[in-house]
Amino acid sequence: MTLAEEQLSRVGALCFVLPEVTERPSHGAPTFFVRAKKSFASFHDDHHGDGRLALWCAAPAGVQALLVEAAGDVYFRPAYVGHLGWLGVRLDRDLAEDELAGVIEDAYRERAPKRLVNELDGSD
Repeated sequence: MTLAEEQLSRVGALCFVLPEVTERPSHGAPTFFVRAKKSFASFHDDHHGDGRLALWCAAPAGVQALLVEAAGDVYFRPAYVGHLGWLGVRLDRDLAEDELAGVIEDAYRERAPKRLVNELDGSD
């Protein structure tokens, strides 16, 4: 199994524990959606020759700038969606499982309807 295949499997495992998540290609990349409608994370392997194995994901306001400043070797501003505040996460770096899970959950929370966020939190 290649590193890209391993990391896509890792990302999928973290995404599919969230309520009503689906995956399908979007713009040529494996992309994760809430209720098959709103994308919250997209997997990229050397996107247009950028040399990165990465996940692009929605992020709460201001988080992109903070993480890129604090850990620019792992986090970056992705093409096309970076101006919307989305965060790029290098998957070819040593990123702890709980940190990646937290980034993915934050992305989900940004795009999921309130009812699903409440379900995730265990409340109605």
